[in-house]
Amino acid sequence: MIINQKTVLTFVKKNLLFIVLGLVIGLITGAFDMVFGRVLLLIGDVRTEHPLFFIPFLGLAGLVILYLYQHYGGRANGGMGLVFRVGHGKEQSIPKRLIPLIILTTWLTHLFGGSAGREGVAVQIGATISNFFTNSFDDANRRLFLITGMAAGFAGLFQTPLAATLFAIEVLFIGRMRLSALVPVLVASYTASATSQFLGLEHFAIPIKVSLAITPILFMKLAVLGLLFGLTGNAFALGLKQSKKWLADKLPNAYLRIVLIGSILALTFLLLDMGRYSGLGTNLISASFSDGSILSYDWLLKLVLTLLTLAIGFQGGEVTPLFAIGSSLGVVLAPIFGLPISLVAALGYASVFGSATSTFLAPILIGAEVFGMENFPYFFIVMVFTMSFGKRNSIYGEQKY
Repeated sequence: MIINQKTVLTFVKKNLLFIVLGLVIGLITGAFDMVFGRVLLLIGDVRTEHPLFFIPFLGLAGLVILYLYQHYGGRANGGMGLVFRVGHGKEQSIPKRLIPLIILTTWLTHLFGGSAGREGVAVQIGATISNFFTNSFDDANRRLFLITGMAAGFAGLFQTPLAATLFAIEVLFIGRMRLSALVPVLVASYTASATSQFLGLEHFAIPIKVSLAITPILFMKLAVLGLLFGLTGNAFALGLKQSKKWLADKLPNAYLRIVLIGSILALTFLLLDMGRYSGLGTNLISASFSDGSILSYDWLLKLVLTLLTLAIGFQGGEVTPLFAIGSSLGVVLAPIFGLPISLVAALGYASVFGSATSTFLAPILIGAEVFGMENFPYFFIVMVFTMSFGKRNSIYGEQKY
């Protein structure tokens, strides 16, 4: 076989360019993630120390958020939907204003006690940065680097580069992966993760040391747990979609909707242990893995209150609350199944996220990177059954089959 020297040279140049761009996107996104993440944690600490100074004004904060989006958002109003439409080739660009808008409004959501996450912000930051650098590319390569930016955003915030790589290449299309994007995506993920960690963003990891032989009985227990966690994630995704529609129908005025429901939520958050269910849910995650106090209904209240917070227009993401929902549910289920609490909490942490996002490989790697690679088989078995539902719902409305 004769190898064309010009073809080889073109291939090498193209891949070198992809690697360099992956490095650049990873560096910039990791730095943005660090700033966003550090301030978000500081905001959470301030709100936790002074809940009565902030949570009562959640409804008013919602008015500010809605005003900013309606008057300054433009196409950035599309948020994650816009990112997915660019990824599917329906649109070509993401306005740069999306970055300060989503960061500021998410900080406001958390400062005033909304129950929301942060991954959606990080993914949008990375996607916007990569789109800016690759606007002159053709459609195929532009979409490839959009995936690169999404992965960098996820990895920079959670510092799980392998999971971020798989999340980005499988999330746009359920059951299909963009393998041609692997090289720049992996480079960007590791670069963003290393950058944010170097700059001081905390790395979350809880090594779990269990050694359980996978017997038929254990296999069946893991299968049932997978079904239960899958049901929970699916219910969250469906509930988010339906609650947005129902509330918009009942209260068509967006300003009235966010101030009224936001004020009711504020009162609820205060009555329920002064903000126990506000913010990311990291308090529930921490308690799940440190013998802290987890109530039998923590997972359900976090689920419902996160749905309502996001459905009326507050900003953030869903993934960290999903981690909290899954881990606290795992604490409740562990004694029933006669399994170590830390293991079942970890399985819930990963698989509820996987079910709600309709991703399979990313949650397995999330579990392995956060809780230890030796637990990979447990996560794999649980995720097989988590994803076994014929009809699945996703928190990402623009996701395609």
